[in-house]
Amino acid sequence: MNGPDLSNKHPLPGFPQVSYIRNIINNPNIEIGEYTYYDDPNGAENFERNVLYHYPFIGDKLIIGKFCAIATGVRFIMNGANHKMSGISTYPFQIFGQGWEKVMPKEGDLPFKGNTVIGNDVWIGYQSLIMPGVHIGNGAIIAAGSVVTRDVPPYAIVGGNPAQIVRSRFSPEQVAQLEQIAWWDWPIDLISRHLEAIVGADIDALQVCKPA
Repeated sequence: MNGPDLSNKHPLPGFPQVSYIRNIINNPNIEIGEYTYYDDPNGAENFERNVLYHYPFIGDKLIIGKFCAIATGVRFIMNGANHKMSGISTYPFQIFGQGWEKVMPKEGDLPFKGNTVIGNDVWIGYQSLIMPGVHIGNGAIIAAGSVVTRDVPPYAIVGGNPAQIVRSRFSPEQVAQLEQIAWWDWPIDLISRHLEAIVGADIDALQVCKPA
């Protein structure tokens, strides 16, 4: 009753395209929660290639919670993609050196949106694009092909370019209740025993299962 082996890089027998991401990343500025998986027929082990402009000297982090489902081609644009916009030219002369480093941006000159944070139990659809500093709430759904430029509330469904809220999956009162229940933080044996309630639609029944 303890669920799949968390140490297994490919937890779905016969489908090496599916991988628990936390077992395949090397970048210390990427943090992945338990049971979050990436599905890519071209090699799930290469998840980090989809985290773009993630330069260590900038220091921003990509933080993804537990039990997230990330489809093929989902990409995360990090703060290293930003150029100085306060002057006439946005061209990054300084990175090429040879005397051009004299226009190196000063601290605060480059836009910095902070860490990109994905909550727990988030489903991100095929080839979606997540922009720097976006926070996506627990239980949200990102429709395929979306460009997410702003924060997404918990349990919202968003889609489009730029992504807009299509609807909320639950009422505000139910969302607050689900955030308090936080089933993803339960011990895995308790999650395993109450899967029917977790995948069901009866929030009150799920509340009863919550550990004291």
